[in-house]
Amino acid sequence: MNFWEYLGSRHQQLLADAFQHASAVFQCMVLATLIGVLVGVVTYRTEWAGHLATLTTSTILTVPSLALIGLLIPVVGLGVAPTVIALTLYGLLPIVRNAIVGLRGVDPDLVDAARGIGMSRPARLLRVELPLAWPPILTGIRVATQMLMGIAAVAAYASGPGLGNEIFRGLASLGSKNALNQVLAGTLGIVILALLFDAGYVLLGRLTIPRGIRA
Repeated sequence: MNFWEYLGSRHQQLLADAFQHASAVFQCMVLATLIGVLVGVVTYRTEWAGHLATLTTSTILTVPSLALIGLLIPVVGLGVAPTVIALTLYGLLPIVRNAIVGLRGVDPDLVDAARGIGMSRPARLLRVELPLAWPPILTGIRVATQMLMGIAAVAAYASGPGLGNEIFRGLASLGSKNALNQVLAGTLGIVILALLFDAGYVLLGRLTIPRGIRA
């Protein structure tokens, strides 16, 4: 059976795995974005706090994904839980770092002007600082998503959802007639999903970033 015949015979399962993979990455990115931006907002004003936040999230990223998921299994069990926790943690570094850089890069004169017209600190943050810091934050989200697309494949080790199951099945049956087809189908599926997500982020940037800021 060649690769195209394999895709034709397994397309329903592959589509289901691709949907689960995309859903897991999307949901974890939402969590990582909320947590990462919040950490950035809390720490960007203080030099040591920003360094601590960046160092902590950098340290998490140095832990091998297979090891982290393996360590989580005795605590939260198999399935979705270790996948969500691991992917969310791995997605934090680019978002935290870019949120801090973006917020620190906002022109102080604009913040002073907002203060001068009577805006409270939360209003300045929500209406001035975060919108101006949004381009680098979005870049961090794009980078994190590309990372998580690949890392999510390892979740199959913990019976997690996604295309990693196809890859692991192929690796476990090396030498069989469909082993290479399984690995190739899972890998190409992840690459295609990553490209689709990135195209979505490009569109989101065009819709949410004013042309003057993009320039």
